[in-house]
Parts: sequence; C-alpha cells; structure tokens
Amino acid sequence: MSRIGLKLLEIPQGVEVKIDSNNVTVKGPKGELSRSFNSDMKINIDDNVLTVARPSDSKQHKALHGTTRSLIGNMVEGVHKGFEKALEIQGVGYRAQKQGNKLVVNAGYSHPVEIEPIDGIDIEVPANTRVVVKGIDKELVGAVAANIRAIRPPEPYKGKGIRYEGEYVRRKEGKTAK
Repeated sequence: MSRIGLKLLEIPQGVEVKIDSNNVTVKGPKGELSRSFNSDMKINIDDNVLTVARPSDSKQHKALHGTTRSLIGNMVEGVHKGFEKALEIQGVGYRAQKQGNKLVVNAGYSHPVEIEPIDGIDIEVPANTRVVVKGIDKELVGAVAANIRAIRPPEPYKGKGIRYEGEYVRRKEGKTAK
C-alpha cells in the first residue's frame, strides 16, 4: 500500500494545475513547471484537491503511484514557495563570490572554479563562506547544490571542504606520534 500515493494534495490559492492526458502543468506566483507522467496513473482534480489513482496492485504500479504523487507535490510546492539549499565552505582560504551571474569558488586548487547557473536557478552568496541555491524545481536545485559540493567534498581529518548546511562530517583521528 502506497501511503504517499493515497495522500490527498491540496492545491494552494494562486496555483493553477492543468492536466492533459499524462502531462501536468503547474502555474504559480514563482513560475511554471511541466512534466509528463506514466499514462497508467489516473490524475484527477476535484475542488482544489488532486488525487492520484493506480489501475492495479502490481509492484510497478505501486511504485509509480507514490512517485507520481510526490513529483506533483514538489511541483506545486515549488511554484508556490520555491526551494533552496544552503552550503557552507570551511577551510583556510576557501571562499566563494559572485562575478556577474557566475559563482567563483576558491577551494584550495591552483585555479578558481567557475559555475554558470542553469536557467531557473539563482545562486546567492550572503557571506563568502555560505552559498544559497534557490529555484522552483526541486530536482534542479539539488543537482546544482550537489555540483557545487562536488568541487571539494568535506574530508574527514580536518573537516575542510564544501558541505550542506547542517551536514555532519564524521571526523577521523589520524596518525598518532609516540
């Protein structure tokens, strides 16, 4: 039984959802998202409440049921509120800054690493050791944040590197001298 798939999705005020066979388009104050889903899933809207139904209890339909409901829920939340991921930079000399619309990260390499934001993604640098990735598409926000983190992932000995805000990095002891 898919508990997530059976949840009702209330559509907030100011958000418009259009269903055209297996294509779902969601418009809201922050923007517009569109995605196509498996044609087996039945998506219905009644009185600003969206429901997803599956045709059978096969393993594939059960998996698609919850996934479809989650993806549509993320689309509605994205155009209504938006998503953001914050990253922290730790290490001596490690910093980030904006140059135009590019993000320039100095992370201990011989050269600064430049990242161009994808359409629909905003990158902010409130402090030189903090980067915030914002957008309406949850998948894109997470992918851009993961690409920034991949420049220099946190290492376990000194904890230097780029990490998600609140991420715990398990520290190792290292060599001990006698």
